[in-house]
Formats: sequence, structure tokens, C-alpha cells
Amino acid sequence: MIKVFNTLTREKEIFKSIQPHQINMYVCGPTVYNYIHIGNARSAVAFDTIRRYFEYRGYKVNYVSNFTDVDDKMIKQAKKDGITVPELADKFIAAFMKDTKALNIEPATLHPRATENIKSIIAFIEVLIAKDYAYETAGDVYYRARKFKHYGALSDQNIDELEQGASEHVNDEETARKEDPVDFALWKAAKTDEISWQSPWGAGRPGWHIECSVMATKYLGETIDIHGGGQDLEFPHHENEIAQSEAKTGKKFANYWMHNGFVTIGDDDEKMSKSLGNFVTVHDLIQKVDPQVLRFFMATTQYRRPIRYSDSTVSEAANNLTKLRNAFNNLNYRFKDATEGDMAQSVAKQLKELETKFITEMDDDFNVQNGMTTVYELAKLINVYAEQDQVTKVTLMQLRDAFTSWLQIFGVHFKAVGLLDAEVEQLIKDRNTARANKDYARSDEIRDELKEQGIALEDTAQGTRWRRI
Repeated sequence: MIKVFNTLTREKEIFKSIQPHQINMYVCGPTVYNYIHIGNARSAVAFDTIRRYFEYRGYKVNYVSNFTDVDDKMIKQAKKDGITVPELADKFIAAFMKDTKALNIEPATLHPRATENIKSIIAFIEVLIAKDYAYETAGDVYYRARKFKHYGALSDQNIDELEQGASEHVNDEETARKEDPVDFALWKAAKTDEISWQSPWGAGRPGWHIECSVMATKYLGETIDIHGGGQDLEFPHHENEIAQSEAKTGKKFANYWMHNGFVTIGDDDEKMSKSLGNFVTVHDLIQKVDPQVLRFFMATTQYRRPIRYSDSTVSEAANNLTKLRNAFNNLNYRFKDATEGDMAQSVAKQLKELETKFITEMDDDFNVQNGMTTVYELAKLINVYAEQDQVTKVTLMQLRDAFTSWLQIFGVHFKAVGLLDAEVEQLIKDRNTARANKDYARSDEIRDELKEQGIALEDTAQGTRWRRI
């Protein structure tokens, strides 16, 4: 059974979905005013890995992740770039989809945008006003945080101790309009020449927090299975989502709250963020780092733990990925001379033991580090079996199926390398002839020539093997 660490209870809990074999999961997406940095990508990778594991375990996952396509940062950036807010949003949503595709992150079941849901947002706010959880002042609408008796439970804070303006969206003028400093904006009155929509309170636009409450409940239901996001969203964003949603529906908003750790950078492990200016964008990084290596680097750290980003940690991930790719190539190489015999019983037994171990580790709050240890053990089993004089197709197929399905959870997909073209095949034959004639100079020359073409050779008892570098 799968256990999930629930941020709300601060305990690991046995996971039980509302509907059998189906999960409704909402994960907060980016504010699309710039390229995503690897801190943003870490959240997308973490929850994509979690989603894939749920699917491996037989669940259908309805996965919704939004785009915040209007807010203060977007208005400021669009003005700086001399374009409209929708144009800015379109540009960076397209960039997000391109960058996440490079990292082999599956698109969400739905990627709703805040601006596509303005009518639903206004209707949601009207209910909160009718229930006296919200009030209008000078065209703004605020939520009465103290009225919600569980406010602060998610982030384990007392409302009297909360810092005013924690959302970074508050100024002195706004504070003066509030009944209470801890109240937060649901709707913001439009300023001059600012993008806006008509509402019962005048022209304006949504506050940051309301959009996720609206889209989560609209597309997934009033109570959802899982709500996820980065640790930095626990307060105030997710705290405010709970207050808004449960005040409106009278129902529990999410059964499980999951939060991924930060990506840190530098010797002092400083959190990577756009506001601190110490970020590296995925857009730039994948120009020099294999996107699959970057995905593997982030996917193989348990989602709640921080990841230290550095050249050395990325290099280590690349080396480990190469070892796994070599095992995959070794296995596929043996298909050419495999027999039609039965499954090797000793391999079947070991494979079953590894499968049980893999599931046990991954069921424990998605412990990918221990899960990957099992994947490496499977790679070792593959290498040992591939060295045997005789192998069977069915055994190779069972090993390959397990290996590829486990790696797919981490977003890793190896392709079986096709046949060499006639010219390279002839070079390998010429090298074998040269070795037989003890013409080692020619043999080395051919090896070097193939290496320049991206082909590495390995001489084994079963013949010369090759792999792409």
C-alpha cells in the first residue's frame, strides 16, 4: 500500500483515493512571465514522477496544473517588453511546454489559465461575499482570514503571529483598505491602463490565490485527492486556497497535501528563485546539458528533500545514467543470438524479488533513492545475464520490460539503437580481420575512426559490441 506524507497532518498516511483506481490531483503551475528555472522544473518533475508511479500502480490520474497568466509581475514585465499581458503569457506558456517536453514531463490532463476562468472566479467570490467571508472596499475584494477557524493549520502557524504581507503582494495603501492586516485579496481594482475585466465591483482582475481554488474545484471536484506544489507555497498560497475553498463549499478541500523541496545553489545552499536572481533557466541549461540527464538528476531525489544543484551533481547523474544506458544496450545486443528457450528460472526468481523490493521502496512516500538502488541492482543482473554464452529471448524480454517500465517512472526512456549502416559494418569487419592478422595499428585506427563517428566498441567473449557515445 502506498503511503504519502501529508503536510496538513505532518504524518505519513496510507493513501486512499476518493474513487477506486482514480486520482484527482492539482499541482500549482508557474506564473508565465519568464522562462522556468530548474527550481520550477523540480516541482514539475517531482509531481510528474509521482503521477507516473501512481499510473504504474494501476491508477488513472486526472492531473490539473494551472498557468497564472495575469498578476503584478506579468503586468510589469509586459509593460517593460512593450507587449500585452496575453502576448507575454502566450510566449512563455509555449516556452514552458517546450522546456518540459525536453525534460520528458507529460502534459497535464488539463492546463487551465486564470484568464479563461474569470466568470467562474467572479461567481466564486460572490458566494464568499454572500457568506460574509469576503468584503468589498474601493473596488477591491478581501477575504476575512480570521473568520476561517482553521487558518494557519497547513503551515502550522497561529494567525496572530503571521507576518503582514507574507504573500509579497501587499503595500501600505492596500493595508489601509483592509479590515485586518492578515486579510488577503480576492479581486483587485484595475489601475490606469492595466488589463482588467468587468465585475460587480468594477473593472479589475483576480488576486493570486483565488484562481487555484476555482480551477481545482471546477475541474476536479469540491474535494480532491491530492494538492501539490513547492514548499514555498504552503503559506500563504495554499493556506489561502484552503480557507477560500472550504468556506465556499463547506467541504474538505484536499485529502492529501504534498510539497516538494527546494533546489539550492552554492556552498550556502541558498534557495534558487527568480526574486533572488540566482536562478538558471531550463531554456538555457538544456542547450549545454542533455535534457534526459537533467530530468534524471531531479527525478532521483525524493520529492520532499532539497536538491543541491552544481556541475558535479549533474555530472554524477550523467555518469549513473550512462551506466544504465550501457546495461540496456548490453541487453539489446544479445537479442541477435538469443534462443527460443524458456525463461531462466534463476533470473525469474531474482527479478521477482527485485520487483517486490522496488514497489516496497516506492510505496513509502515515493522513496526514489531506494527505488533507484533497486534499478541499479536490476542493471547488474542484466549485465551478468548478458555475459552468458547462451541467453533466451523470453528472459531478455522480461528483463527489458521491467527495466524500461521502472525507468519510465523517472522519465527515462532509452531507444534501442538501430543497425549500423553498411560503411560502419564494413569497418568493424575490417577491424576484426586486422586483429586476426595481428595488425593492431590498423585495428586501433579503425576504433578511433568509429569513435569519431560516435560509436564505441567493446570486445567480449560473445564478439564485438558497440554503443553510441
